[in-house]
Amino acid sequence: MFQTDRPDHASAYRLGGLIFFVALGSILTALGFEHIGGYQPCPLCLMQRYAYYLAIPLAFLAMAFAVEKPKLAGALFLAIAVAFLANAGLGIYHAGAEWKFWPGPATCATQQALPGSAADLLKGMDDRVVRCDEAAWRMFGLSFAGWNVLISLVLFGLGLKAASTAAQEN
Repeated sequence: MFQTDRPDHASAYRLGGLIFFVALGSILTALGFEHIGGYQPCPLCLMQRYAYYLAIPLAFLAMAFAVEKPKLAGALFLAIAVAFLANAGLGIYHAGAEWKFWPGPATCATQQALPGSAADLLKGMDDRVVRCDEAAWRMFGLSFAGWNVLISLVLFGLGLKAASTAAQEN
């Protein structure tokens, strides 16, 4: 029909849908590895899920606003991009701890006090400590944290592109 220099309203919506489904698929995969595969997440693994828990509803909202309120949608997409950039940084930190480039946080190791009795000692032996500095699984040389870095960087890029596209729409 009409040719204009500005993108159509559906562009930001489509990018939001891609962000939504990639984030949803990623978190469902992580939960599947945990609940079906039996891989227990460490504290850093759990922290890396926050960006997904934030991005999924924000992407849905941004999609809802993409046509009528593109500036608001752009702000939401920018928030998603920032969340995934921070998440990529957290994933790099986690992967580096797994490769022993630097120490992991103290919360990822056992922090139990000395037992006061034999019962305390036996109870402490039942506690399973999931360490952040040991990769539970690797595929093509990347652990869960390494894959999270790649996915987070892709989602960061998509978030920036969606924010830029939405900001150009009026």
